[in-house]
Amino acid sequence: MSVATTRRRRVRPSTVLLTAGVGVATLVVLLPLFIVLFTAFKPSAEVNAFPPTLLPQAWTTENFDRIFSDLPFARLIANSFVFAGGVTLFALVFDSLAAYALARIDFAGRKVLLVGIVATLMIPFQATLIPVYQIVSDLGWVNTFTGMIAPRAADAFGIFFLRQFFLSLPRDVDNAARIDGASELRVFWQVVLPNARPALMTLAIFVFVNNWNDLLWPLVFTTEQEMSTITSGLTLLTGPGGIVPYGVMMAGALVAVVPLVLAFMLVQRKFIESIATTGLK
Repeated sequence: MSVATTRRRRVRPSTVLLTAGVGVATLVVLLPLFIVLFTAFKPSAEVNAFPPTLLPQAWTTENFDRIFSDLPFARLIANSFVFAGGVTLFALVFDSLAAYALARIDFAGRKVLLVGIVATLMIPFQATLIPVYQIVSDLGWVNTFTGMIAPRAADAFGIFFLRQFFLSLPRDVDNAARIDGASELRVFWQVVLPNARPALMTLAIFVFVNNWNDLLWPLVFTTEQEMSTITSGLTLLTGPGGIVPYGVMMAGALVAVVPLVLAFMLVQRKFIESIATTGLK
């Protein structure tokens, strides 16, 4: 028996335990996804049966047919893209501008302003939901994308997150650009932002996913079915007496996850590329 074969057969007990622990943890994390997946293909009789089963005994696509027949599902998906995408775009613009000013520009009251922004993170958005709705209603923005996007066009977490990243960038390059006569806007656009692509990609993922999955915000700011997002639109499936067609709900949730997975895979590739190519030359 060769030495190489002997080494391959020597497996430490700690490695076996670690692998088993990772496998169990992975199954626990993926269990809700499996439940959603298999419930989406169950007929109503199996969904409501007791004791419940994980795998469907009779596979069916009836639930997927119902989400497109009972709801304007394509419109709901489009509304979710407009809402989540619009919030993400405006948040990246405004958060990066505010973060740049707080990190790279010296002005009076900068620290006080930063403390005030960070302090708002301790206030739950449910506490300000009614006042914000009143403002949006007075402006006539209820049931509009403007009313859904504008209140979330900037975020305290995004400002703080990008500020911390901007502080980690050396000041030598942007100081040299200022000496050469570049304006602050040009320094921000051509010097700082290209080196902040990993942070911008990360923030974009967080903002897009959070708003895509949000239920309460679009549920409050929309009263018409045509303006509902995928999350708030699924609540329309609830029947009289609070009867919930769980199979149809799971089918809708499964379809709603697919664009997120595709978008995340695309952004993840670009995110890794941006980390590999980012650097001061």
